[in-house]
Amino acid sequence: MKIAVFCGSSSGENPEFVRATKDLGRYLAGNEIDLVYGGGKVGLMGTIADSFLENGGKVFGVIPEHLKEKEIAHKDLTELKVVSDMHERKATMARMADAFVALPGGAGTLEEIFEAWTWAQLGHHSKPCAFYNINGFYNPLIEMISKMSDSGFLKSQYAEMLIHTDRSEDLLVAIKSYKAPQQKWT
Repeated sequence: MKIAVFCGSSSGENPEFVRATKDLGRYLAGNEIDLVYGGGKVGLMGTIADSFLENGGKVFGVIPEHLKEKEIAHKDLTELKVVSDMHERKATMARMADAFVALPGGAGTLEEIFEAWTWAQLGHHSKPCAFYNINGFYNPLIEMISKMSDSGFLKSQYAEMLIHTDRSEDLLVAIKSYKAPQQKWT
């Protein structure tokens, strides 16, 4: 199984983000999960890749040419695909992955996991989408998703399809047991 991880190109201010990211990489690699990610060597991106590699996991990076040229590409991966732009990066990662997980990050992280989640709602795929909620990082967003549902802008089945946990064991169990809801517009 390959899990796509979206996360920050920064490590954040709280050292717990790095510690929990390392632990997640160790746990997933130890359970024969492969990593698909954005191909960078910096921030939590580099941390998750290094943790997988240090624990015998396979790591598949996908990076746009312009970021590779800025020398932020991780050079020690199982495989690094260089693509033309961010759109191609996301499409390539989506094809490669069996599930999507967001760790703490910024606007790019949110954009990536929300696109994967939207694609799932529309039936473009039936893969699980998850927030790995380190130190409650995603609590306000999870509350906002509930508000979207409570306000009639999001069917509850689509809010409930999102996995959110801060425990690696629970994350993997939820991903492996995931059942997609009925597609939107059917």
